[in-house]
Amino acid sequence: MKYKLEYIWLDGYEPVPNLRSKTKIVDFDAEPTLDQLPLWNFDGSSTRQAAGSNSDCFLQPVALFPDAGRNHGYLVMCEVLLPDGTPHPSNSRAAIPDDPDAWFGFEQEYFLYKDGAPLGFPKEGFPAPQGEYYTGVGYKNVGDVAREIVDEHIDLCIGAGIMIEGINAEVAKGQWEFQIFGKGARRAADELWIARYLMLRLCERHGVDVNFHPKPLGADVDWNGSGLHTNFSTKHMREAGGEEYFAALMTAFADARDEHIACYGPDNDLRLTGLHETAAIHEFTYGIADRGASVRIPHSFVKSGHRGYLEDRRPNSMADPYRITGRILQTIETITAQALIEDAFAA
Repeated sequence: MKYKLEYIWLDGYEPVPNLRSKTKIVDFDAEPTLDQLPLWNFDGSSTRQAAGSNSDCFLQPVALFPDAGRNHGYLVMCEVLLPDGTPHPSNSRAAIPDDPDAWFGFEQEYFLYKDGAPLGFPKEGFPAPQGEYYTGVGYKNVGDVAREIVDEHIDLCIGAGIMIEGINAEVAKGQWEFQIFGKGARRAADELWIARYLMLRLCERHGVDVNFHPKPLGADVDWNGSGLHTNFSTKHMREAGGEEYFAALMTAFADARDEHIACYGPDNDLRLTGLHETAAIHEFTYGIADRGASVRIPHSFVKSGHRGYLEDRRPNSMADPYRITGRILQTIETITAQALIEDAFAA
């Protein structure tokens, strides 16, 4: 039987990559598995990943998802390789540490745009101020097409086996959010990239654009920006944790503030101002249930003896999740390694 394999990868654009894809038709006797999928090439000179004089780049399948939007279709997340088989410099997935026991939950905010403005905005000026749009219901709050889009996106994600955990209308008019949970730094980011791909492809049919910019309306207006709040935990955080370990972890995050911000998406200075439920970009703060902090501590975390998950609220909506999960793990690993050393000496 012929199967439609949609090979999906990240291009070489900076400061953040774009999603690219093309379809390969392959015969299989049964439903294909990841290890059966062939390597494929593409023209890297058209994606800012190669020169025209030596333009071949290669796609290595790394994750496979059923494509509920196509008959006999699959979505294939790929890493980009150089002709010698080594990771391309733009291949952020290959460059990060991984831990299958690290859990990540992404809160992906975005705007739906039509004719250069958020859905529901008048041709001139602004709609009513923020207030009723967050989790809003009714035409005046969400319009007549957004709900159809987000509901169909849920079905596509569920059909793909992506662990989508919810959706809601957000604070600004035309702004929405979906939540993705995943285990492992790479796998969690794979699922978010595929969820983004499905949203972009779905909106093609509706004549709507998806705007992932963290502050698409500008920093000078009283409208929220878009984030990619990242909830995270490791096995040690969930099972051992403790107040002393938590304090050391927050110190490590504070010390690595600049390194984290560098991985948390461009134009974040427009969003992380200390207003609109954000912490200032040049500060590192944390607080219980504090949505104005860099890291929000859930009540459940404290009640469980400083065990569980934390929420880093600094990543923005168009950041590369591979870089986010990789950077968070790097910082956590410095504390976990120190804790293991101290435990060994104590024994």
